[in-house]
Amino acid sequence: MRVIALQRTGPFALARTLAWLRLCAIAGQSMAVLVCAFAMGLDIPLLPLLLGVGMLGVFAVMAAWRLSQPWPLREWETVVHIAADTLVLGYLLYFTGGASNPFVTLLLVPIALSAAALSIGGVLAVSGLAGFAYLLLARYYVPLPGATGGHFSDFHLHVAGMGVNFIIMALLLGFFINTLARAVRAQQMEVQRVRERALRDEGILAIATQAAGAAHELNTPLSTMRTLLPELRREHPTDAPLNEDLALLQDQVERCRTILREMVAFGQTQLSQEPERQTVDAFVHGCLERFQLLRPEAEVELGLGRSVGLLPLRAPPALRHALMNLLNNAADASAVRQKNVVGLEVHRDGAMLEWIVMDHGPGFADDEDFATRIGGSEKQTGLGIGLALAEATAERLSGELIATNTAHGAEMRLRLPLAVIGDPT
Repeated sequence: MRVIALQRTGPFALARTLAWLRLCAIAGQSMAVLVCAFAMGLDIPLLPLLLGVGMLGVFAVMAAWRLSQPWPLREWETVVHIAADTLVLGYLLYFTGGASNPFVTLLLVPIALSAAALSIGGVLAVSGLAGFAYLLLARYYVPLPGATGGHFSDFHLHVAGMGVNFIIMALLLGFFINTLARAVRAQQMEVQRVRERALRDEGILAIATQAAGAAHELNTPLSTMRTLLPELRREHPTDAPLNEDLALLQDQVERCRTILREMVAFGQTQLSQEPERQTVDAFVHGCLERFQLLRPEAEVELGLGRSVGLLPLRAPPALRHALMNLLNNAADASAVRQKNVVGLEVHRDGAMLEWIVMDHGPGFADDEDFATRIGGSEKQTGLGIGLALAEATAERLSGELIATNTAHGAEMRLRLPLAVIGDPT
């Protein structure tokens, strides 16, 4: 992530900007030379100028090849690119009046661009190159000849050149600095998202740590209750209502022990990173069977096509828990409106597999952003971490979790790439 962020705003971004600027310079310089030589009748050294533009074209091809390579671009390489551009521009200015040429201010463009992308040392190096080139051009140059056609005086030519130069500078600086500024803003937003994900993951880790400790501590009182409940039933064999309550309590204790064992098994599976290999149909029905045990009052409307159901799945353990969290949150949201129906649809969208969970709750407020929506459709109970865990699972599997409103409630769309969860065997 850090490498990508640096490429967006650092030396790589500047080198890529210079590559586009170099192409514009080649076109503009070629046109300027031809117009001055043939349309305006200026007695300029045509062959040396075209040779300079040709050298810039050769360097543009080499720079484009370098930018296409996978290894990272160093800052000193970007400075070398700027030095080559400055050298060619100085060469062209030498044959066209040197520092007296109104286009000499184009030497400032690399300085302005490097200030937004390079370190202080890099900016000083670029500034030193431009300053040294200007000093040389102030002392050594071929005077710019006057027009032979008689339509323009030397002063008018200079003023016209300054006007054209002003327009070019304004367009270049405005466009390319805006491009770099957008890259900086994109980097800041990415850093903010990474920070938010880190805070969320830290909270999830803290909850997981507490859950592991609680599971370990709960095992002792559950074992004690599991031992005492049969004895209490034997001591009161004739009290039917009490025996019914004790039997129910014993069933709940066994259920708690089963949940604790599943937590331990899930942790061991996560450490081994062994995925479940089965079809989508088998995976979905396995999740629904467990969901019906946890929420027997909920009714699930399943939409699963035969072609999608036969897809081979290589599902990590976290995917089952993510889907269970989505279904559980949907059931809670529907219960807010005294309804017990939730919907589950599974679709294939190109290279993505979509798991769509719908509820009949109040949905999201219109002014909620995604960070707020990811807490789930509005409900009054729960710890508020189910959808956060589902979002974390989606990110780990290179997918996304999308929260939207529908006509009857809220919809959570879990999109995962088949390249990650599909089983090619």
